[in-house]
Amino acid sequence: MASLLRTEHLTRRLEGEVPVTLVDNAGLEIQSGEFVVITGPSGSGKSSLLYLLGLLDVPSSGKIWLNGTETSAYSEDRRADIRLAELGFVFQFHFLLPEFTALENIMLPMQRLGRLSGAAIKERAVELLASFDMADQMHKLPKQLSGGQSQRVAVARAMANDPLLILADEPTGNLDTASSANVQNILRDLAHKQKRTVIAVTHDNDFAATADRTITIVDGKIRA
Repeated sequence: MASLLRTEHLTRRLEGEVPVTLVDNAGLEIQSGEFVVITGPSGSGKSSLLYLLGLLDVPSSGKIWLNGTETSAYSEDRRADIRLAELGFVFQFHFLLPEFTALENIMLPMQRLGRLSGAAIKERAVELLASFDMADQMHKLPKQLSGGQSQRVAVARAMANDPLLILADEPTGNLDTASSANVQNILRDLAHKQKRTVIAVTHDNDFAATADRTITIVDGKIRA
């Protein structure tokens, strides 16, 4: 497998009267098609590391290579373009836009990117919903969906622009046991069957056990 993501001396520090180091000198390498879980105690820096990897935050020092290109010097506009075109995000709370249907929520990233025609965008959104067994829910608003259904729509939305990398922050943290297992299976299948690279933050040991590899972070440092 080829390396998709690599970091070197990656550090994120909040300056102030008492500086706080969120991520401390992290070096890691993640291959294409891997399903990787980041674990650690509460407040250990798991989400901070994920946000750096997903170009949602800027490192204080260190470097990040995405698909062979070093990204740390990019402008915010360039980073936003990469996030839209090459990365997909899933969060603990689905963050579906409440005024739009499930179908429309999935269409939005494709409309922003502008690569496809209107008809092709709708066709892909319908196909994504069907692949997550949500075709019969496409015209419902988020408030009409269960937590598990909403999270499946959120994963489908993350896949809308055919990203290189899916990043998930506690994607099952707000779900019941059955819905959690369903989302875990979806993320694992994205990596193993569709050859996507998936990085997920979780405190759930059962979830972590399903991953190809687990990265443990404690006090901002990668321990294992």
